[in-house]
Amino acid sequence: MQVPLEFGWFLPTSGDTTCYGDRDKFIQPSAELFDRVILAAEAAGFEYFLVPVATTCWEAWISSAMAVAKTKRIKALVAARPGYVSPVQLAKMAATFDQLSGGRLSVNLIAGQSEAETEADGITFAKEDRYALMEEDVSIMKALWTARGGVDFAGRFHTLKGARISPQPLQKPYPRFYLGGGSSEAWDVSAKHADIHLFWGDTPERIATNMATIRGMAAHCGRAEAIGFGMRLQILCRETEMEAWDAAHELVRDVTDAQTRFIRTHYASSVANRRVQQLAREHGELIGPHLWTGVTRVRPGAGIVVVGDPVQCAATLQQFIDLGCTSFCLSGYLHDEEATRFARWVRPLLAERNRGRMLAA
Repeated sequence: MQVPLEFGWFLPTSGDTTCYGDRDKFIQPSAELFDRVILAAEAAGFEYFLVPVATTCWEAWISSAMAVAKTKRIKALVAARPGYVSPVQLAKMAATFDQLSGGRLSVNLIAGQSEAETEADGITFAKEDRYALMEEDVSIMKALWTARGGVDFAGRFHTLKGARISPQPLQKPYPRFYLGGGSSEAWDVSAKHADIHLFWGDTPERIATNMATIRGMAAHCGRAEAIGFGMRLQILCRETEMEAWDAAHELVRDVTDAQTRFIRTHYASSVANRRVQQLAREHGELIGPHLWTGVTRVRPGAGIVVVGDPVQCAATLQQFIDLGCTSFCLSGYLHDEEATRFARWVRPLLAERNRGRMLAA
């Protein structure tokens, strides 16, 4: 039996734009912006929405709770970051959210892309230590969510004696975990705990190799069949290919060298970010006919963009489906409008190609 496909959308809690180089095009973050995007995403049939965490973003858990309260079906994919909240409190927060939302929570494991930002937040652990702390946090959360009595834990970072939480999650045994990262430490945590490991865009050949490696690591944990894979991508779809490329080039019009230098230095400690920048250096603007690297000049993280008309965009995503990717976390500009375009033009083509695998909208 083939694994169902799921599609998530992005909630831009730091604002939205159609041109990163033009301040007049910037839309400030606001309740009104978030409502437009989340309602468009739910209407478009997306199964979940990803809420980012960075200095420029509004707080993720509160933003997610407000968004879920405005919707009926779509799930929130909310960050758990090591060192920010104790795992006992985080387990209680997540379980409460899951109960009050009717089981509409997934957890996004994030160690942090920027050392400067984590240090500014008072997190002093080195990146490899943050992943070790993350592994303990998740182990504790899972234990608290499934224990019949108190939980004892003795680790490198945490010591618990008889810890309990209330309520328990509505989803059983607990909400799904997602993780996107390119380091060996990230892959190790995914192998042990993640339901979905998200890649930030790459050549299909590289994605296939990475999937095989991580699945092999998961096999050592008895989880070869438990772990799934997905892609975190941008998408710019228009009725014609020319219109799509016009929108793509407008997105980076007048981007300055200073903006690009900031992205390449401020996030240089992230292996996944370094890989995205390497793709841009080695391949130029295109790593495939419709996989564009242009946004890597101005945006950290998921800077690889699917660009084209509906058939071209669907075919590009299908390449990764055929490799075994089952979850696609997408974003586009403007986020409410692009969600609607995806639903109208791309999703039906994917549904036709993957009969019986698309979750019901």
